[in-house]
Amino acid sequence: MLQPIRGYHRDEQDHWVAQLACGHNQHVRHDPPWQNRPWVTTPEGRAKMLGVNLECKKCDAGAPADEQPQELI
Repeated sequence: MLQPIRGYHRDEQDHWVAQLACGHNQHVRHDPPWQNRPWVTTPEGRAKMLGVNLECKKCDAGAPADEQPQELI
């Protein structure tokens, strides 16, 4: 199910995590060549992606909402 990004935070390993409108979290790593997301490396790039839809597999599975720490950009 597609869900818009509403914010970000960092996990315990300092990786960026998107906070989705549905209440779930999803990692948005930039780890070429496997994951190519250069936009996540700058505040401007992350800000431009707010509102963009990501596929939420947790919604598809009916998972409960995740804990969402204070948002960062």
